[in-house]
Amino acid sequence: MTRKIVQGEITPKGKLGLFGIGLAAYWPQFKGLKPRLAGYQGLVAMRLGKFCEVVDVGLVDTAPKAAEAGELFARESVELVLCYVATYATSSQVLPAVQKAGVPVLILNLQAASALDYPKTDTGEWLANCCACCVPEIACAFARSRIDFHVVTGVLGVKGGKFGEAAPDHHDSVRAWQEISDWVRAASTVSRLKRSRIGSLGHTYPGMLDLNSDFTQHTAQLGTHIELLEMCDLAARLPKPGDRAVAAKLREAKAVFDISKDSPSDPLARAPAPDQLQWACRVAVALDRLVADFDLHGLAYYYRGLDGNEYERLAAGLILGCSLLTARGVPCSGEGDLKNCQAMKILDLLGCGGSYTEFYVMDFDEDFLLMGHDGPFHLGIAEGKPILRGLGLYHGKRGSGVSVEAHVKLGPVTLLALTQTADGQLKLLAAQGECVVGPTLQIGNTNSRIKFHRGMRSFVNGWCLEGPTHHCALGVGAGVPVVRNVASLLKLPFVEVG
Repeated sequence: MTRKIVQGEITPKGKLGLFGIGLAAYWPQFKGLKPRLAGYQGLVAMRLGKFCEVVDVGLVDTAPKAAEAGELFARESVELVLCYVATYATSSQVLPAVQKAGVPVLILNLQAASALDYPKTDTGEWLANCCACCVPEIACAFARSRIDFHVVTGVLGVKGGKFGEAAPDHHDSVRAWQEISDWVRAASTVSRLKRSRIGSLGHTYPGMLDLNSDFTQHTAQLGTHIELLEMCDLAARLPKPGDRAVAAKLREAKAVFDISKDSPSDPLARAPAPDQLQWACRVAVALDRLVADFDLHGLAYYYRGLDGNEYERLAAGLILGCSLLTARGVPCSGEGDLKNCQAMKILDLLGCGGSYTEFYVMDFDEDFLLMGHDGPFHLGIAEGKPILRGLGLYHGKRGSGVSVEAHVKLGPVTLLALTQTADGQLKLLAAQGECVVGPTLQIGNTNSRIKFHRGMRSFVNGWCLEGPTHHCALGVGAGVPVVRNVASLLKLPFVEVG
Protein backbone atom coordinates (compact mmCIF):
# COMPACT_ATOMS: atom_id res chain seq x y z
CA MET A 1 0.00 0.00 0.00
CA THR A 2 1.08 3.58 -0.52
CA ARG A 3 2.46 5.64 2.33
CA LYS A 4 0.79 8.95 3.12
CA ILE A 5 3.23 11.82 2.65
CA VAL A 6 2.76 14.72 5.06
CA GLN A 7 4.58 17.93 4.22
CA GLY A 8 7.13 18.63 6.92
CA GLU A 9 7.07 15.19 8.54
CA ILE A 10 10.39 13.91 9.84
CA THR A 11 11.19 10.40 8.68
CA PRO A 12 12.71 9.10 10.86
CA LYS A 13 13.78 10.96 14.02
CA GLY A 14 17.46 11.86 14.13
CA LYS A 15 19.74 12.02 17.18
CA LEU A 16 20.98 15.46 18.20
CA GLY A 17 23.11 16.70 21.07
CA LEU A 18 22.01 19.67 23.20
CA PHE A 19 23.84 21.68 25.82
CA GLY A 20 23.09 25.03 27.39
CA ILE A 21 25.81 27.41 28.51
CA GLY A 22 26.22 29.84 31.39
CA LEU A 23 28.99 31.14 33.65
CA ALA A 24 29.50 29.38 36.99
CA ALA A 25 30.66 32.65 38.58
CA TYR A 26 27.14 34.07 38.21
CA TRP A 27 25.30 31.44 40.24
CA PRO A 28 26.35 32.53 43.78
CA GLN A 29 26.07 36.20 42.78
CA PHE A 30 22.48 36.11 41.48
CA LYS A 31 20.06 33.91 43.38
CA GLY A 32 17.60 32.05 41.18
CA LEU A 33 19.44 32.73 37.92
CA LYS A 34 20.72 29.18 37.40
CA PRO A 35 17.37 27.40 37.96
CA ARG A 36 15.65 29.97 35.74
CA LEU A 37 18.10 29.33 32.91
CA ALA A 38 17.89 25.59 33.49
CA GLY A 39 14.15 25.94 32.99
CA TYR A 40 14.76 27.63 29.67
CA GLN A 41 17.09 24.78 28.75
CA GLY A 42 14.35 22.30 29.61
CA LEU A 43 11.94 24.18 27.36
CA VAL A 44 14.37 23.93 24.45
CA ALA A 45 14.88 20.19 25.08
CA MET A 46 11.12 19.61 25.28
CA ARG A 47 10.43 21.39 21.98
CA LEU A 48 13.27 19.58 20.23
CA GLY A 49 12.06 16.27 21.61
CA LYS A 50 8.87 16.56 19.58
CA PHE A 51 10.75 15.86 16.37
CA CYS A 52 14.12 14.31 17.24
CA GLU A 53 15.95 12.21 19.82
CA VAL A 54 17.77 14.61 22.14
CA VAL A 55 20.96 13.81 24.03
CA ASP A 56 20.65 16.59 26.61
CA VAL A 57 23.51 17.30 29.02
CA GLY A 58 21.87 20.34 30.64
CA LEU A 59 23.73 23.55 31.51
CA VAL A 60 27.49 23.52 30.94
CA ASP A 61 29.27 26.20 32.99
CA THR A 62 32.92 25.05 33.12
CA ALA A 63 35.50 23.76 30.65
CA PRO A 64 35.69 20.26 32.25
CA LYS A 65 31.91 19.89 31.95
CA ALA A 66 32.18 20.89 28.29
CA ALA A 67 34.75 18.15 27.68
CA GLU A 68 32.46 15.60 29.35
CA ALA A 69 29.56 16.75 27.18
CA GLY A 70 31.64 16.36 24.03
CA GLU A 71 32.65 12.84 24.98
CA LEU A 72 29.01 11.90 25.51
CA PHE A 73 27.98 13.39 22.17
CA ALA A 74 30.76 11.44 20.46
CA ARG A 75 29.70 8.16 22.13
CA GLU A 76 26.07 8.74 21.15
CA SER A 77 27.04 9.50 17.52
CA VAL A 78 24.85 12.60 17.30
CA GLU A 79 24.42 14.13 13.85
CA LEU A 80 24.26 17.76 14.99
CA VAL A 81 25.04 19.60 18.24
CA LEU A 82 22.82 22.46 19.40
CA CYS A 83 24.40 24.98 21.75
CA TYR A 84 21.69 26.92 23.59
CA VAL A 85 23.17 30.22 24.80
CA ALA A 86 21.30 30.88 28.04
CA THR A 87 23.52 33.76 29.18
CA TYR A 88 27.10 34.88 28.80
CA ALA A 89 29.71 32.09 28.91
CA THR A 90 33.35 32.04 27.95
CA SER A 91 34.24 30.32 24.70
CA SER A 92 36.72 28.07 26.53
CA GLN A 93 33.80 26.26 28.17
CA VAL A 94 32.03 25.81 24.82
CA LEU A 95 34.72 24.73 22.38
CA PRO A 96 35.58 21.35 24.02
CA ALA A 97 31.97 20.16 23.75
CA VAL A 98 31.90 20.56 20.00
CA GLN A 99 35.52 19.61 19.28
CA LYS A 100 35.07 16.15 20.74
CA ALA A 101 31.70 15.65 19.05
CA GLY A 102 33.21 16.35 15.62
CA VAL A 103 29.89 17.33 13.97
CA PRO A 104 28.37 20.64 12.82
CA VAL A 105 26.98 22.99 15.47
CA LEU A 106 23.85 25.12 15.60
CA ILE A 107 24.14 28.06 17.99
CA LEU A 108 20.74 28.91 19.46
CA ASN A 109 20.88 32.64 20.19
CA LEU A 110 17.39 32.75 21.71
CA GLN A 111 16.55 35.59 24.07
CA ALA A 112 13.77 35.09 26.61
CA ALA A 113 12.38 38.61 26.37
CA SER A 114 11.67 40.38 23.10
CA ALA A 115 12.80 43.62 24.75
CA LEU A 116 13.73 44.85 28.23
CA ASP A 117 12.04 47.46 30.39
CA TYR A 118 15.38 49.26 30.56
CA PRO A 119 14.83 51.70 33.47
CA LYS A 120 13.45 48.88 35.66
CA THR A 121 15.86 46.07 34.70
CA ASP A 122 18.54 45.05 37.22
CA THR A 123 21.76 43.16 36.50
CA GLY A 124 20.29 39.74 37.21
CA GLU A 125 17.42 40.28 34.80
CA TRP A 126 19.81 41.55 32.15
CA LEU A 127 22.00 38.47 32.57
CA ALA A 128 18.95 36.28 31.99
CA ASN A 129 18.67 37.92 28.58
CA CYS A 130 22.25 38.65 27.51
CA CYS A 131 22.71 35.57 25.29
CA ALA A 132 23.89 37.66 22.32
CA CYS A 133 26.89 38.90 24.30
CA CYS A 134 29.04 35.81 23.80
CA VAL A 135 27.78 34.60 20.41
CA PRO A 136 30.46 36.56 18.48
CA GLU A 137 33.13 35.20 20.84
CA ILE A 138 31.92 31.63 20.34
CA ALA A 139 31.70 32.13 16.58
CA CYS A 140 35.30 33.35 16.50
CA ALA A 141 36.50 30.30 18.44
CA PHE A 142 34.59 27.96 16.13
CA ALA A 143 35.85 29.70 12.98
CA ARG A 144 39.48 29.60 14.11
CA SER A 145 39.04 25.93 15.04
CA ARG A 146 37.55 25.13 11.60
CA ILE A 147 34.27 23.97 13.11
CA ASP A 148 31.22 24.08 10.86
CA PHE A 149 28.61 26.19 12.65
CA HIS A 150 25.42 28.14 12.03
CA VAL A 151 23.46 30.63 14.13
CA VAL A 152 19.74 30.97 14.76
CA THR A 153 18.79 34.30 16.34
CA GLY A 154 15.36 35.04 17.73
CA VAL A 155 13.05 34.85 20.73
CA LEU A 156 12.83 31.71 22.87
CA GLY A 157 9.05 31.74 23.31
CA VAL A 158 7.99 30.87 26.87
CA LYS A 159 4.45 29.63 27.48
CA GLY A 160 2.80 31.66 30.26
CA GLY A 161 5.91 33.84 30.38
CA LYS A 162 6.90 36.26 33.12
CA PHE A 163 9.56 38.93 33.62
CA GLY A 164 8.78 40.24 30.13
CA GLU A 165 9.32 36.85 28.48
CA ALA A 166 7.89 36.60 24.98
CA ALA A 167 5.20 34.00 24.23
CA PRO A 168 5.64 31.17 21.68
CA ASP A 169 3.45 32.99 19.15
CA HIS A 170 5.77 36.01 19.02
CA HIS A 171 6.80 36.39 15.37
CA ASP A 172 10.51 36.19 16.20
CA SER A 173 9.91 32.99 18.15
CA VAL A 174 7.89 31.39 15.35
CA ARG A 175 10.55 32.32 12.81
CA ALA A 176 13.43 31.08 14.97
CA TRP A 177 11.78 27.73 15.70
CA GLN A 178 11.02 27.25 12.02
CA GLU A 179 14.73 27.67 11.31
CA ILE A 180 15.57 25.22 14.08
CA SER A 181 13.01 22.74 12.74
CA ASP A 182 14.57 23.01 9.28
CA TRP A 183 18.00 22.18 10.69
CA VAL A 184 16.66 19.27 12.72
CA ARG A 185 14.84 17.85 9.67
CA ALA A 186 18.04 18.19 7.66
CA ALA A 187 20.10 16.43 10.33
CA SER A 188 17.57 13.62 10.54
CA THR A 189 17.69 13.22 6.78
CA VAL A 190 21.48 13.17 6.64
CA SER A 191 21.63 10.65 9.47
CA ARG A 192 19.31 8.25 7.62
CA LEU A 193 20.93 8.90 4.24
CA LYS A 194 24.34 7.92 5.61
CA ARG A 195 22.90 4.57 6.72
CA SER A 196 21.16 3.86 3.42
CA ARG A 197 21.93 1.04 1.01
CA ILE A 198 21.19 1.87 -2.63
CA GLY A 199 21.05 -0.88 -5.23
CA SER A 200 22.41 -0.43 -8.75
CA LEU A 201 20.69 -2.96 -11.00
CA GLY A 202 22.06 -3.42 -14.51
CA HIS A 203 23.75 -0.33 -15.99
CA THR A 204 23.04 3.24 -17.08
CA TYR A 205 21.24 3.95 -20.36
CA PRO A 206 23.98 3.78 -23.04
CA GLY A 207 25.25 7.16 -24.17
CA MET A 208 23.78 9.28 -21.35
CA LEU A 209 27.06 10.70 -20.14
CA ASP A 210 25.45 12.76 -17.37
CA LEU A 211 24.23 9.62 -15.60
CA ASN A 212 27.62 7.97 -15.08
CA SER A 213 28.59 7.76 -11.41
CA ASP A 214 31.65 6.88 -9.38
CA PHE A 215 30.25 4.61 -6.69
CA THR A 216 33.16 5.34 -4.35
CA GLN A 217 32.33 9.06 -4.51
CA HIS A 218 28.78 8.37 -3.42
CA THR A 219 29.97 6.44 -0.38
CA ALA A 220 32.68 9.01 0.42
CA GLN A 221 30.52 12.12 0.05
CA LEU A 222 27.05 10.89 1.04
CA GLY A 223 27.89 7.92 3.26
CA THR A 224 25.60 5.54 1.38
CA HIS A 225 26.54 1.98 0.49
CA ILE A 226 26.08 1.06 -3.18
CA GLU A 227 25.12 -2.57 -3.76
CA LEU A 228 25.89 -3.82 -7.29
CA LEU A 229 23.17 -6.14 -8.56
CA GLU A 230 22.79 -8.39 -11.59
CA MET A 231 19.62 -9.10 -13.54
CA CYS A 232 20.02 -12.71 -12.50
CA ASP A 233 19.55 -11.56 -8.89
CA LEU A 234 16.11 -10.35 -9.91
CA ALA A 235 15.31 -13.31 -12.15
CA ALA A 236 16.13 -15.77 -9.36
CA ARG A 237 13.39 -14.20 -7.21
CA LEU A 238 10.65 -14.25 -9.86
CA PRO A 239 7.60 -16.10 -8.49
CA LYS A 240 5.62 -18.66 -10.46
CA PRO A 241 2.42 -17.36 -12.15
CA GLY A 242 0.08 -19.01 -9.64
CA ASP A 243 1.95 -17.84 -6.55
CA ARG A 244 -0.33 -16.34 -3.88
CA ALA A 245 2.02 -13.36 -3.60
CA VAL A 246 1.26 -12.51 -7.25
CA ALA A 247 -2.48 -12.55 -6.61
CA ALA A 248 -1.97 -10.30 -3.58
CA LYS A 249 0.12 -7.90 -5.65
CA LEU A 250 -2.57 -7.76 -8.32
CA ARG A 251 -5.16 -6.88 -5.67
CA GLU A 252 -2.85 -4.17 -4.36
CA ALA A 253 -2.37 -2.74 -7.85
CA LYS A 254 -6.11 -2.62 -8.50
CA ALA A 255 -6.67 -0.87 -5.15
CA VAL A 256 -3.97 1.75 -5.77
CA PHE A 257 -4.51 2.43 -9.49
CA ASP A 258 -7.30 3.04 -11.92
CA ILE A 259 -6.92 0.54 -14.77
CA SER A 260 -7.11 2.54 -17.99
CA LYS A 261 -9.06 2.14 -21.15
CA ASP A 262 -7.47 3.05 -24.48
CA SER A 263 -5.93 6.52 -24.66
CA PRO A 264 -7.93 8.95 -26.81
CA SER A 265 -4.73 10.60 -28.11
CA ASP A 266 -2.14 7.84 -28.48
CA PRO A 267 -2.80 4.47 -30.14
CA LEU A 268 0.23 3.03 -28.34
CA ALA A 269 -1.43 3.62 -24.95
CA ARG A 270 -4.21 1.16 -24.30
CA ALA A 271 -5.94 -0.83 -21.61
CA PRO A 272 -3.34 -3.20 -20.12
CA ALA A 273 -3.84 -6.79 -21.19
CA PRO A 274 -4.38 -9.37 -18.42
CA ASP A 275 -1.09 -11.09 -19.20
CA GLN A 276 0.74 -7.72 -19.00
CA LEU A 277 -0.72 -7.07 -15.55
CA GLN A 278 0.16 -10.57 -14.38
CA TRP A 279 3.74 -10.18 -15.57
CA ALA A 280 4.12 -6.74 -13.95
CA CYS A 281 2.84 -8.18 -10.66
CA ARG A 282 5.25 -11.11 -10.83
CA VAL A 283 8.14 -8.69 -11.40
CA ALA A 284 6.86 -6.50 -8.55
CA VAL A 285 6.99 -9.47 -6.18
CA ALA A 286 10.52 -10.25 -7.36
CA LEU A 287 11.49 -6.63 -6.65
CA ASP A 288 10.05 -6.84 -3.14
CA ARG A 289 12.13 -9.94 -2.49
CA LEU A 290 15.25 -8.33 -3.96
CA VAL A 291 14.84 -5.26 -1.73
CA ALA A 292 14.26 -7.42 1.35
CA ASP A 293 17.13 -9.83 0.68
CA PHE A 294 19.69 -7.07 0.05
CA ASP A 295 18.22 -4.66 2.63
CA LEU A 296 17.89 -1.88 0.05
CA HIS A 297 16.65 1.66 0.71
CA GLY A 298 16.67 2.76 -2.94
CA LEU A 299 17.28 1.37 -6.42
CA ALA A 300 18.73 2.69 -9.67
CA TYR A 301 17.92 0.34 -12.55
CA TYR A 302 18.11 -0.17 -16.30
CA TYR A 303 18.76 -3.09 -18.62
CA ARG A 304 18.38 -3.22 -22.37
CA GLY A 305 17.95 -6.96 -23.04
CA LEU A 306 17.82 -8.51 -26.51
CA ASP A 307 15.25 -10.07 -28.84
CA GLY A 308 12.59 -10.59 -26.20
CA ASN A 309 14.81 -12.56 -23.84
CA GLU A 310 14.08 -12.91 -20.13
CA TYR A 311 16.09 -9.88 -19.07
CA GLU A 312 14.38 -7.68 -21.65
CA ARG A 313 10.98 -8.83 -20.35
CA LEU A 314 12.07 -8.26 -16.73
CA ALA A 315 13.26 -4.73 -17.54
CA ALA A 316 9.98 -3.98 -19.33
CA GLY A 317 7.98 -5.14 -16.31
CA LEU A 318 9.66 -2.98 -13.66
CA ILE A 319 7.53 0.19 -13.63
CA LEU A 320 4.61 -1.04 -11.53
CA GLY A 321 6.76 -2.61 -8.83
CA CYS A 322 9.18 0.32 -8.76
CA SER A 323 6.29 2.77 -8.29
CA LEU A 324 4.97 0.74 -5.37
CA LEU A 325 8.46 0.59 -3.84
CA THR A 326 8.97 4.34 -4.26
CA ALA A 327 5.74 4.98 -2.37
CA ARG A 328 7.06 2.77 0.46
CA GLY A 329 10.18 4.90 0.89
CA VAL A 330 12.44 2.90 -1.45
CA PRO A 331 12.89 5.36 -4.33
CA CYS A 332 13.52 3.80 -7.73
CA SER A 333 15.22 5.76 -10.50
CA GLY A 334 15.15 4.49 -14.06
CA GLU A 335 17.86 4.55 -16.74
CA GLY A 336 20.38 3.61 -14.06
CA ASP A 337 20.56 7.15 -12.65
CA LEU A 338 22.10 6.65 -9.21
CA LYS A 339 22.52 10.40 -8.60
CA ASN A 340 18.82 10.96 -9.15
CA CYS A 341 17.97 8.07 -6.85
CA GLN A 342 19.89 9.87 -4.10
CA ALA A 343 17.97 13.10 -4.79
CA MET A 344 14.69 11.17 -4.63
CA LYS A 345 15.81 9.61 -1.35
CA ILE A 346 16.59 13.00 0.19
CA LEU A 347 13.17 14.42 -0.69
CA ASP A 348 11.43 11.28 0.55
CA LEU A 349 13.25 11.42 3.89
CA LEU A 350 12.16 15.04 4.20
CA GLY A 351 8.55 13.96 3.79
CA CYS A 352 8.23 15.66 0.38
CA GLY A 353 7.89 12.51 -1.71
CA GLY A 354 10.30 12.72 -4.61
CA SER A 355 9.29 11.39 -8.00
CA TYR A 356 11.46 10.46 -10.98
CA THR A 357 11.17 13.17 -13.63
CA GLU A 358 12.75 15.24 -16.40
CA PHE A 359 11.86 18.20 -18.64
CA TYR A 360 9.15 17.07 -21.08
CA VAL A 361 7.99 20.06 -23.06
CA MET A 362 7.97 23.86 -22.73
CA ASP A 363 4.65 25.69 -22.96
CA PHE A 364 5.40 29.26 -24.06
CA ASP A 365 1.75 30.27 -24.27
CA GLU A 366 0.92 29.54 -20.61
CA ASP A 367 4.53 29.80 -19.34
CA PHE A 368 4.93 26.40 -17.69
CA LEU A 369 7.23 23.42 -18.00
CA LEU A 370 5.70 19.98 -18.43
CA MET A 371 7.76 17.53 -16.38
CA GLY A 372 7.50 13.75 -16.21
CA HIS A 373 8.98 10.42 -17.31
CA ASP A 374 8.13 6.97 -18.64
CA GLY A 375 8.86 5.28 -15.38
CA PRO A 376 8.11 4.98 -11.69
CA PHE A 377 6.11 7.58 -9.82
CA HIS A 378 5.89 8.41 -6.11
CA LEU A 379 2.29 7.37 -5.54
CA GLY A 380 2.19 9.15 -2.17
CA ILE A 381 2.21 12.57 -3.84
CA ALA A 382 -0.26 11.89 -6.67
CA GLU A 383 -3.10 14.29 -7.43
CA GLY A 384 -6.04 11.92 -7.61
CA LYS A 385 -5.73 8.24 -8.38
CA PRO A 386 -2.84 7.23 -10.67
CA ILE A 387 -3.57 5.25 -13.82
CA LEU A 388 -2.07 2.03 -15.16
CA ARG A 389 -1.84 1.94 -18.95
CA GLY A 390 -0.60 -0.72 -21.29
CA LEU A 391 2.04 0.51 -23.74
CA GLY A 392 2.70 -1.15 -27.08
CA LEU A 393 6.29 0.05 -26.81
CA TYR A 394 8.50 2.08 -24.48
CA HIS A 395 9.94 4.93 -26.53
CA GLY A 396 13.71 4.56 -26.81
CA LYS A 397 13.68 1.28 -24.88
CA ARG A 398 13.01 -2.36 -25.64
CA GLY A 399 9.84 -4.22 -24.86
CA SER A 400 6.29 -3.30 -23.93
CA GLY A 401 4.12 -3.59 -20.85
CA VAL A 402 2.37 -1.71 -18.08
CA SER A 403 3.21 1.91 -17.28
CA VAL A 404 2.07 4.57 -14.81
CA GLU A 405 0.31 7.81 -15.72
CA ALA A 406 -0.04 10.41 -12.94
CA HIS A 407 0.85 13.93 -11.88
CA VAL A 408 1.91 15.44 -8.57
CA LYS A 409 -0.39 17.23 -6.15
CA LEU A 410 -1.35 20.78 -7.06
CA GLY A 411 0.45 23.48 -5.11
CA PRO A 412 4.06 24.17 -4.11
CA VAL A 413 6.68 21.72 -5.35
CA THR A 414 10.42 21.29 -4.91
CA LEU A 415 12.84 20.18 -7.62
CA LEU A 416 16.07 18.55 -6.50
CA ALA A 417 18.94 17.27 -8.61
CA LEU A 418 22.26 15.72 -7.63
CA THR A 419 24.92 16.36 -10.24
CA GLN A 420 28.71 16.23 -10.43
CA THR A 421 31.26 18.96 -11.10
CA ALA A 422 34.32 18.69 -13.34
CA ASP A 423 36.52 17.98 -10.31
CA GLY A 424 34.32 15.09 -9.19
CA GLN A 425 32.44 16.87 -6.39
CA LEU A 426 28.79 15.95 -6.00
CA LYS A 427 26.55 19.04 -6.08
CA LEU A 428 22.89 19.68 -5.17
CA LEU A 429 20.61 21.88 -7.27
CA ALA A 430 17.17 22.89 -6.06
CA ALA A 431 14.29 25.06 -7.18
CA GLN A 432 10.86 26.02 -5.96
CA GLY A 433 7.86 25.87 -8.26
CA GLU A 434 4.13 25.29 -8.33
CA CYS A 435 2.18 22.44 -9.87
CA VAL A 436 -0.82 23.97 -11.63
CA VAL A 437 -4.07 22.57 -12.95
CA GLY A 438 -4.52 21.82 -16.63
CA PRO A 439 -4.54 19.03 -19.20
CA THR A 440 -1.54 16.70 -19.43
CA LEU A 441 -0.42 13.98 -21.84
CA GLN A 442 -2.36 10.70 -21.83
CA ILE A 443 0.48 8.52 -23.10
CA GLY A 444 1.12 6.27 -20.11
CA ASN A 445 3.80 8.59 -18.69
CA THR A 446 3.90 10.72 -15.58
CA ASN A 447 3.64 14.44 -16.36
CA SER A 448 2.88 17.59 -14.38
CA ARG A 449 2.55 21.28 -15.27
CA ILE A 450 5.15 23.24 -13.26
CA LYS A 451 5.32 27.04 -13.08
CA PHE A 452 8.26 29.07 -11.77
CA HIS A 453 8.31 32.54 -10.21
CA ARG A 454 11.12 33.68 -12.51
CA GLY A 455 9.32 32.37 -15.59
CA MET A 456 9.80 29.13 -17.49
CA ARG A 457 12.40 30.38 -20.00
CA SER A 458 14.59 31.97 -17.35
CA PHE A 459 14.33 28.90 -15.13
CA VAL A 460 15.34 26.48 -17.89
CA ASN A 461 18.36 28.61 -18.78
CA GLY A 462 19.43 29.04 -15.16
CA TRP A 463 19.02 25.35 -14.34
CA CYS A 464 21.00 24.20 -17.37
CA LEU A 465 23.87 26.60 -16.65
CA GLU A 466 24.53 24.66 -13.43
CA GLY A 467 25.45 21.50 -15.35
CA PRO A 468 22.63 19.25 -14.04
CA THR A 469 21.79 15.71 -14.91
CA HIS A 470 18.74 15.63 -17.17
CA HIS A 471 16.73 13.88 -14.43
CA CYS A 472 15.60 15.41 -11.15
CA ALA A 473 13.39 14.53 -8.21
CA LEU A 474 10.03 16.27 -7.96
CA GLY A 475 8.48 16.57 -4.50
CA VAL A 476 5.65 18.43 -2.84
CA GLY A 477 5.94 21.44 -0.54
CA ALA A 478 8.50 24.19 -0.05
CA GLY A 479 11.57 22.08 0.71
CA VAL A 480 14.41 24.29 -0.54
CA PRO A 481 15.41 25.80 2.86
CA VAL A 482 15.79 22.33 4.40
CA VAL A 483 17.60 20.97 1.35
CA ARG A 484 20.06 23.86 1.68
CA ASN A 485 20.77 22.69 5.23
CA VAL A 486 21.17 19.09 4.05
CA ALA A 487 23.82 20.26 1.57
CA SER A 488 25.59 22.19 4.33
CA LEU A 489 25.68 19.18 6.66
CA LEU A 490 26.97 16.97 3.84
CA LYS A 491 29.51 19.66 2.85
CA LEU A 492 28.22 19.62 -0.74
CA PRO A 493 28.00 22.63 -3.06
CA PHE A 494 24.43 23.89 -3.27
CA VAL A 495 22.72 26.16 -5.80
CA GLU A 496 19.13 27.36 -5.66
CA VAL A 497 17.88 28.23 -9.12
CA GLY A 498 15.38 30.87 -8.01
